[in-house]
Amino acid sequence: MSTDDRLRRLESLRAENSAAHERAIDRQHERGKHTARERIEMLVDKGSFQEIDTLVRHQATGFGIEENRPLGDAVITGWGTIDGRKVFVFAEDFTVFGGSLGEVVADRITKVMDLALEVGAPLVGLKDSGGARIQEGVVSLDGYGRIFERNVRASGVIPQISVIMGPCAGGAVYSPALTDFVYQVNETSHLFITGPDVIKTVTGEDVTFEELGGAHSHASISGVTHFVAADDRAAMEEVRYILSFLPANNLEAAPYFTPSDKPDRMDEELTTIIPDSSNQPYNMHHLIELIVDDADFYEVHEHYAQNMVVGLARLDGHAVGIVGNQPSVLAGTLDIDASVKAARFVRFCDGFNIPLVTFVDVPGFLPGVDQEHGGIIRHGAKLLYAFAEATVPKITVITRKAYGGAYVVMNSRSLRADLVYAWPSAEIAVMGARGAVNIIHRRELANAENTDEERARLIDEYEEMFANPYLAAETGLVDEVILPRETRPRLIRALDMLRTKRETPPPKKHGNIPL
Repeated sequence: MSTDDRLRRLESLRAENSAAHERAIDRQHERGKHTARERIEMLVDKGSFQEIDTLVRHQATGFGIEENRPLGDAVITGWGTIDGRKVFVFAEDFTVFGGSLGEVVADRITKVMDLALEVGAPLVGLKDSGGARIQEGVVSLDGYGRIFERNVRASGVIPQISVIMGPCAGGAVYSPALTDFVYQVNETSHLFITGPDVIKTVTGEDVTFEELGGAHSHASISGVTHFVAADDRAAMEEVRYILSFLPANNLEAAPYFTPSDKPDRMDEELTTIIPDSSNQPYNMHHLIELIVDDADFYEVHEHYAQNMVVGLARLDGHAVGIVGNQPSVLAGTLDIDASVKAARFVRFCDGFNIPLVTFVDVPGFLPGVDQEHGGIIRHGAKLLYAFAEATVPKITVITRKAYGGAYVVMNSRSLRADLVYAWPSAEIAVMGARGAVNIIHRRELANAENTDEERARLIDEYEEMFANPYLAAETGLVDEVILPRETRPRLIRALDMLRTKRETPPPKKHGNIPL
């Protein structure tokens, strides 16, 4: 065979690999979805994608599958760049075997996962698959297991992002659940272990695909999904955006962006953002926007456990993780879902060298039999554990209420917060004034001529003594009481000081977080 013949053969194979059936592409587009290649082109910088394993074919036999052996099989793998930074990608291809996972598909995915881990670069998985390839039997299940093992090995080493862009069912769902962030495309993606038909057969419940595993169900009810995107293109833009906040791996710092916002900016609106009445709500999301660079706050888990706000922002060009109670939802109380939501985000930031800034306005844990029986003790301990084990710079700002055990859990000084600031509106106490007075002065109240009048007097007295930040400042549990408008420059200077922080935990294999 001549050199020209060899070159022509390679070109022919490449053409075969890149050519998909027009009918399958049309069906994909009719569903409102793009193909795997189109999605990769949206995600990475133009012309940067380098595909690998383009010439592999499955070796399976039986049920006629041996008659259909497309090059590359049902996934596209490789690497490219996003804003010039290296990223590894696999995209399940629904136009080939419905994107189903067989041995060769698993081989391709695990190979690119291994490369990402060895090189130290983020991994993005674009999920659009009918599930395990039934014709290949247990081999396909083994393929899922091999992927899961790599998800766990890479956890805390490289950022892992999953984007659900079509069906993702059965065992396949556990790979996204093991990754750091899950995006889901609205209306065209579904995520569940057992589908509506099986549920109907087993339990008699009628449920639609969208109700069971749609984007909004998982974003607001189960908490599996962190972000909801309107369509494929929006999802790819959001993935590009979140990567701008993240380091390539756990040994590097997040990218720095020269800020247009002034580091010494003071916003007078912060002075009036806290209502005069401590029972009146305000929007913690807005407070955060007034402090961070250019009001740019990328909220994570926006629709889930909304009494807790978590997300990514920048202060003077440096990425920070933000955690804050949301007084406008459930008065900012800590419940099971909010505790788990915040704990997972804190551990992510700590794993990838992203400093934490916590805004505290918490009246306590949400009371109720459902919360207690649901394990609020265990789940609340997760957040406590996450803050206590974190070694990144940790700064706390108490804006208003900081009551009881919930105050301790929200990155207090006792959990090794590096700096704790409080606004003059801060109320740091074991509990609220009314509850404290009812306990401390129950005998006086029982014997008072006018119980309501005496209770009001005692409440005023208690608030004067305890509902302020100054007792905590006297004991050093608050480092400084600051004016609200000073918060941004104070945080920036503190984070600059803490940038060289080094903390070495005691040697151990790993702790036993109360899962």
